[in-house]
Amino acid sequence: MEGIAVIPSLLPVFSRINLSFEKGEGAYLFGSDGRRYLDFASGIAVTALGHAHPHLVAALKAAAEKPWHLSNLYEIPEQKQLADRLVAHSFADTAFFCNSGAETLECGIKMVRKYHAARGQAQKYRMISIQGAFHGRTLATIAAGGQEKYLAGFGPKVDGFDQVAFGNLNELRAAITPETAGIMIEPVQGEGGVRANSADYLRALRQVADEFGLLLLFDEVQCGMGRTGTLFAYEQADVAPDVMALAKGLGGGFPVGACLASERAASGMTAGVHGTTFGGNPLAMSVANAVLDVMLAPGFLDHVTAISEKLRHGLTRIVAANPAVYDEVRGQGLLSGLRCVVPNGEVQTRLREHGLLTVAAGDNVVRLLPPLTIGDQEVTEALAAIEAVASAWVAQA
Repeated sequence: MEGIAVIPSLLPVFSRINLSFEKGEGAYLFGSDGRRYLDFASGIAVTALGHAHPHLVAALKAAAEKPWHLSNLYEIPEQKQLADRLVAHSFADTAFFCNSGAETLECGIKMVRKYHAARGQAQKYRMISIQGAFHGRTLATIAAGGQEKYLAGFGPKVDGFDQVAFGNLNELRAAITPETAGIMIEPVQGEGGVRANSADYLRALRQVADEFGLLLLFDEVQCGMGRTGTLFAYEQADVAPDVMALAKGLGGGFPVGACLASERAASGMTAGVHGTTFGGNPLAMSVANAVLDVMLAPGFLDHVTAISEKLRHGLTRIVAANPAVYDEVRGQGLLSGLRCVVPNGEVQTRLREHGLLTVAAGDNVVRLLPPLTIGDQEVTEALAAIEAVASAWVAQA
């Protein structure tokens, strides 16, 4: 009928699963259907310490009794505390806080361009990125990712981004022009199919950047904050970027992003050239500091490494025994992927029916992104569900 809206009140840009959750506890979610689910999605690598972690809950409750928002017109002590800690435990000399991964990447891209402009080289503005990458949903970050499924309908494509093949150093070197400002890369691609770049390749990128006077930007929005077994994924390759984007696990579920940079890379970012209204608010900073309390505690990252090895060993065994369903185990640490022979969306559905929540990715991959706090019991339970799906699939074939 004319005049009656047919679009739902929630903009229909998500294909949502008809399931909601009433409670979360550790690695488990309790659904509106009365079932308990093992959460190996973690809100797409966000709830890195699981649900209702007592230290995070206490930090948020305490912060809620204080001013929530002040804007960056004033000093925010919690911001300085978090920046000091991130700097102390990374390559970086400085940090900028915002609300999401995409905002963090926007800051990083601007920082790379500003670095060259401040040196009288404003013609150097282009970034080389990697095919299959996902850097966010803003106009600039979908251009950086270069994937047509995200670009379609949003043209013209933002200029300044050149994609090269995954892992192809010769193609990357050939793509460098007098306009090239930097290289941006996910040490481990998440959305693109859980593809881990080799340590040798990442070290070679550092050498190329230095050779041509470029800045190296690592997107660790998904693979950072302990997910690979070190606080930051770049540590696995023993190579440091000039700029790094963090988000997701940094807030443990509270929206927060951070752009970390060396003093050299950030030298063009002076007062007034960038900003944020909500970024770095006391609530977000208090929770992110609480996340660091847990992740920096002795033994925490050792646990992540040990439990990820147990998970990978089990996945490798299952893949070898079920080649008609699963093809390959991918990833690093607790950023794992199962490349499927059968449709990954159907595998994801069947895993959910067995009480295991996962996330789809490109290249027909199912992502496994559990909380970093999981133990042997949760790994055993997840592997049982993955194996049961394969056995049932083969039996029906």
